[in-house]
Amino acid sequence: MLRNVGRTAAWLAAVILVAAPASAQVVQGFQFGAGGFMPQGFDGRPANDVLVTDLTSAQPLLFDITNFNGGQIFGEWNLDLGRHLEVGAGVGYYRRTTPSLYSNVVNTADGSDITQSLRLRIIPISAVVRFMPFGRPGHVQPYVGAGIAALRWRYSEFGEFVDANNNIFQATFVGTGTTPAGIVLGGVRLPMNGDIFAFMAEVRYQWATGNLDPNSFLSNKIDLTGTSFTIAFQVRR
Repeated sequence: MLRNVGRTAAWLAAVILVAAPASAQVVQGFQFGAGGFMPQGFDGRPANDVLVTDLTSAQPLLFDITNFNGGQIFGEWNLDLGRHLEVGAGVGYYRRTTPSLYSNVVNTADGSDITQSLRLRIIPISAVVRFMPFGRPGHVQPYVGAGIAALRWRYSEFGEFVDANNNIFQATFVGTGTTPAGIVLGGVRLPMNGDIFAFMAEVRYQWATGNLDPNSFLSNKIDLTGTSFTIAFQVRR
């Protein structure tokens, strides 16, 4: 799968370079910023997703998927190919932990809740193309785009759990992987007194599914789909 992503990225780069005008001025830049990432909500997740399974199993956990909404940071290198086309390669970081507990089981010794924590971390390594149909550098430029990413992710559940005989035990379950993802995006470039410095406001939607060990979790899938909102400062030269 990752080899296919690599081939797609190479093909996309080749098409862009061929399509770019030979006389176009090549301008490099870098942007860094922060924002938020919102994983797909309960209604949009597949039935075999681990979070959905945790919420709907015979001994369901009690937590809110919206608690996984959290901040992220990122940096990206950019290459302008003319006035209306830009490619970028970047990396980001997101991590969020939410508390949970068994909704219908308590500790029979003292009646206390049986609690655990759920944690999701995603490091997206992305390659994107932005098309700016209106305006030119130094002026406000709305844009749309698409791309691909390799999502380096880690999902863990740790704390107290209950086995088939209702015995309580302490454990940590961890799943990791690198999963290819598709990206669509839209935003606007807001220049600052020229075409060297600018702010970028962008919305991205990514879709991907990771694989988990069913011997450690209630499901063998985790949905990594979600929407991000970012504000970045860009320097071009």
